[in-house]
Amino acid sequence: MGFQRFIAAAGLALALLLPLASHAGTTGKISGRLIDKAKQPLPGANIAVVGQQLGAASDADGRFAILNVPAGTVTVKIQLIGYKAVTTTNLVVTADNTTRLDVTLEESVVAMQEVVVRATRPVIEVNQTSTISTVTREQLQALPVQELSDVVNLQAGVVDGHFRGGRTGEVQYQVDGVTVNNSYNNASSLKLDRSLLEEVQVISGTFDAEYGQALSGVVNAVLKSGTDRFQWDAEVLQGAYVYPGAKDRALEYSFRPFAQQNYQVNLSGPVGLPKTNFLVSGRHYRFDNAILGTRRFVPGDSSDFQNKVFIGTGDGKEVALGYSHEYSGVAKISNKSFENIEIAYQAVGNLIEGRRGEWAYRFNPDGLSTQRTFSLVHGIDFTQTLSRTTYYSLRVRQNYFDYHDWLYDNLFDPRYDEAGPPLGDSDFENGAVVQGGQFSRFQQTTNAIVLKGSFSSQVTRDQQVKLGLEFQAPKLRFGVPGYLRYVADSTGQALRRYFSDPPEFPGIQEYLPVQFAAYAQDELEWNDLVLRAGARFEFFDARSSLPSDLANPANSISGAPQSVSVATSNKFYLAPRVGISYPIDKRSALFFAYGHFYQMPPLGDAFTNADYSLLRDLQAGVVGPVMGNPDIRPEATVQYQAGYKNALSPDVGLDVTVFYKDIRDLLGVEFIDTYNGAQYGRLTNVDFGNVVGFTLSLDHRALGPLAVTTDYTWQLAEGNSSDPRETATRASAGEDPRPRLVPFNWDQRHTFNVTASLTRPQNYLISAVLRAGSGQPYTPAIESGFGGGLETNSGRKPTSWTLDLRAEKSMTLGGLPLQGFARVFNVTDQRYFNGFVFANSGSPYYSRTPGPDAGILNDPTRFYAPRRIEIGFNIKSPSK
Repeated sequence: MGFQRFIAAAGLALALLLPLASHAGTTGKISGRLIDKAKQPLPGANIAVVGQQLGAASDADGRFAILNVPAGTVTVKIQLIGYKAVTTTNLVVTADNTTRLDVTLEESVVAMQEVVVRATRPVIEVNQTSTISTVTREQLQALPVQELSDVVNLQAGVVDGHFRGGRTGEVQYQVDGVTVNNSYNNASSLKLDRSLLEEVQVISGTFDAEYGQALSGVVNAVLKSGTDRFQWDAEVLQGAYVYPGAKDRALEYSFRPFAQQNYQVNLSGPVGLPKTNFLVSGRHYRFDNAILGTRRFVPGDSSDFQNKVFIGTGDGKEVALGYSHEYSGVAKISNKSFENIEIAYQAVGNLIEGRRGEWAYRFNPDGLSTQRTFSLVHGIDFTQTLSRTTYYSLRVRQNYFDYHDWLYDNLFDPRYDEAGPPLGDSDFENGAVVQGGQFSRFQQTTNAIVLKGSFSSQVTRDQQVKLGLEFQAPKLRFGVPGYLRYVADSTGQALRRYFSDPPEFPGIQEYLPVQFAAYAQDELEWNDLVLRAGARFEFFDARSSLPSDLANPANSISGAPQSVSVATSNKFYLAPRVGISYPIDKRSALFFAYGHFYQMPPLGDAFTNADYSLLRDLQAGVVGPVMGNPDIRPEATVQYQAGYKNALSPDVGLDVTVFYKDIRDLLGVEFIDTYNGAQYGRLTNVDFGNVVGFTLSLDHRALGPLAVTTDYTWQLAEGNSSDPRETATRASAGEDPRPRLVPFNWDQRHTFNVTASLTRPQNYLISAVLRAGSGQPYTPAIESGFGGGLETNSGRKPTSWTLDLRAEKSMTLGGLPLQGFARVFNVTDQRYFNGFVFANSGSPYYSRTPGPDAGILNDPTRFYAPRRIEIGFNIKSPSK
């Protein structure tokens, strides 16, 4: 019945939208006005994007608009009989935004005269109604960053992946305008290298109705596309760790070469078919963590713990304790041979094998489990331009993600029996594991089909309308693919294997939820005044069930009303959003935005431990486990933001934004009382929070060779819990589980970022990124006898900062452009950057109880990664 209601809702939305039936997320708009020297409008001019089947004609007021322009740098040519043609180069177009191009034409009696103008991107986009940071390909290449996540964390309002004080998993990650989030944990299913990116757009505040399933922000990565001319480039990189303060880090080595390696090749060009281009990129990246392990022991060793004789049979080789080895690639092909139609296919994939570097296994590294991830996002895009003012697109994606974590692939591998569980002795190397291995096993697979259709039309000169539909059907599989347990038998303890034996051993679970959305977005422009208003309709059906009477969830209480299985309810909600940008003059504007935002919590949390028959033996006076809840509602946030933008000069721009977030229905724990006096926890929408703050950004574009960008964020992020299960954890520890308002774990009150670059094109580039932040909260610990513990998150960690550098030199090799570069991360070798501190001292360096904390004091993994130096070169095909 629930799925039938979904079909009815989807049909109604299609009926409403398709009669009107955007290449959202990958294209933008160019608009402007043409005048002569007397400031009179020039109608009838031809405006064309060079190399694209895109253009417009100016109207009676000299105004024009070109839709569906691919994000990136373009060239625009303007022609009008009796006037000199004007070609504007280096015009930057960003996704889902309007690039302004106002041109004054000069009269000419001589044919074919032309003026070439190099466009300069304005330091302030006065037509934006929210906080949008766009990082172009040129900026990405100049920064000391490697992956998409590095770029995101440099933006104002972002702290370690938390957008404006929100929890992790509240951000919508998109590639070319289509979600790549994994519904299991609401995280991105892909890792993207900077070399693949045309631009990165980070929306850290309110956002338009075309974006959904996000509470705190949106990250849209626009990939590069194929070129009309064959091009190639290759990059090689080698890296090393340098530990100038090795002893301070409790280490005996001070240099580790070849800890990072990167090999990459990109190819693009025509494929031989009419108007058909391709892009292929491949990358192999090896990243070893800074800490070494020594293979003194192996999992199958057997020591005499009673007599404290520890016998190791390892080869004594030093190996990386933790690592990540990655293969990734992109393939794109696009065809424009049909008039006004573009058809494209793209595939983006990752294959990553890694190991977490746990210090306890430093002498037995082979006892650590390994993690393997395979992710693939691929599909077809179809875009048709119906007229110069109207186009639509249809997209189909398969988002496939597969992850597993275990020591040995086969549950019946005899090495499990030989090794046994991890064992150590507190009197030997502070409890280091000397035999055995990790028995944990976990697998998670998401196979989602995403369908997205969008329509965009410049209805009038001042009004643009966007409409869209989105459908997602993820198939979620997760759980333990076989359990390892020791049980008593006639010979003592024997290792047994268990597969799917619910409820104690549920094995791999499978769920098939569906999500549907429809949105309408209207943008009005009146003499630079911009009004963006829209609404998004969302539907979710978990397609699952739960007990009808939670007080008798397993029907095991004698004489109590019987509980039956009932279907989860369908979730419908409407999210209105509005934004206004009011120009004070051509260089400054005020803006305001408001919106309601909804997102389903991570479905892995909702569906994990959702078999209530597990509670069949729950007795009076006992507190049972925390159960899942497939019937959760979406989490909700109401956001407000207002700001002021001003181009202080052609080279300096100022942006000040004030924001407030009211966060409700976050996933948390409630306690259910049963008919027999027992109690258990259940995940549901009970947590809450709020965030208030402001950001200040100062963008100093290149003045000669120097450019500087600075941003500062102040925020106060509070709520009743930082984690959905925190309430249950407090209750089990005998603490007060009642709601209270305390700082979130990531409440970094002050955040400061500076990016500076010194460059001479085709010669050299030097760039630096300075990040600084005040301490995040921690809960201080007091020794017994002082009257109890302190308030949760009432302490503050130390202030910290770090500096990264990049230097690049351009040259030629055999007539080919060659760039040699070097990157240095953590230049000053800071040992601490918003990480671990001892609860009894508030310091990462010392403990007030050094005896019991000896193991941690000798653990170098608690420190921030040491200085890392990378040296490489990039070689490419000739520019002509």
